[in-house]
Parts: sequence; C-alpha cells; structure tokens
Amino acid sequence: MAVSQTFRVAPSPCTLRGHGLRLEPLGPQHLDGLQAAARDGELWTLRVTSVPEPDQTAAYIDTALKGWAEGHRLAFAVMDESTGTVIGCTSYHDIVPAVARLEIGFTWYAKSRQRSFVNTACKLMLMTHAFDTLGAAVVGWRTDNFNYASRRAIERLGAKLDGILRHHALRRDGTVRDTVMYSVIAGEWPEVRDHLTYQLKRHAS
Repeated sequence: MAVSQTFRVAPSPCTLRGHGLRLEPLGPQHLDGLQAAARDGELWTLRVTSVPEPDQTAAYIDTALKGWAEGHRLAFAVMDESTGTVIGCTSYHDIVPAVARLEIGFTWYAKSRQRSFVNTACKLMLMTHAFDTLGAAVVGWRTDNFNYASRRAIERLGAKLDGILRHHALRRDGTVRDTVMYSVIAGEWPEVRDHLTYQLKRHAS
C-alpha cells in the first residue's frame, strides 16, 4: 500500500522575488492595478479564460481570499519590481495537503507582457517554492481544451499530459469545456528547473 506524503512546510502567504518580478499575496490593494492589467488587451472578452471584467474585479479578489480562508487557494498579484505595476495574477489552487499536491492556475497577464519571459519566470519561482520549500510531491495545471496558447505554455514548462476530463466545467459563456490536465512530479523537478533556468538565461543574453 502506498504511503501518503504531506507538505514539509504548510503553504502560507509569502512574497516571491526574481527576474525583476515580485509575486505578492493578492488583496484589495491590487484592485486598480488588476483592472488596468485586464484592460491591456480587454482580456475578459476571451471565452477560454477567467479574467474578470472591470466591475467584477473586487468580487474576483474576494473569491480568491475566500479560497485561502477555506485552505484550497493562495493567490498572488504579479508585479513589475522596478515600477510596482500590477501586470497579472496567478495562484496555487486545489491544495491537497494529505498528498502534498497543489496546482498552479488562475494565471493571466496583461497582453503587453504575454509572449515574454514573464510566464517562465513566474512558473520557475512558483515551482521552486512548491518543490524546494513546501516539499510538494506534484504540481499540476489544468486548462480549457480550446485554450491552445495556455496548453503550449504549460507544455513548454516541461509538464506531462495526465489526461482530459470531458464535459468538466462551465465557461463564462455557459458552454461546457473539456479540461486538459498536466503535472510535474518531484522526481522530474530538477530537470524542469534546469530547463527553465536555461530558457531565462537565453532571454537575458
């Protein structure tokens, strides 16, 4: 019989820094910045993402904070360290301490920051904290089957495809999506870490 594994350190609000970025616990103070980031590209108009409309941003933050109070989500504002500007949002979610599992999601960036080093840097910081500090056994991702940009981004991280949950969740337009699941397990982390570090060095050179 397999023995369950718990986190070495319990997930808790923290600030992560690196590569000119800062991930800090999401809160009401980020309201205006999140609204501005979402307006950069009118991201709420995309049917395969969960970016809030401007007048729903406060409720979006409240939902994230409720998720932390319930113990299953820890949300971060993604900041440009040099300017203090909010450029996006990301979260640990579906946190399951009994098996040392968490997922990374609810991730979006202002359009002007997409297709840049930002996603790679954020994922490296989040995975480093999850595996090296928290002692996670597995880090997962999930995305809409039609969100091809997200799927490519997750695959570029080195995550493995776990499978597809068919007819799994509602989209914002009321249609039902299939959900594509990916993961990295602890034994794969050193190679994934080296790959992402190499990618960031290439960007900086």
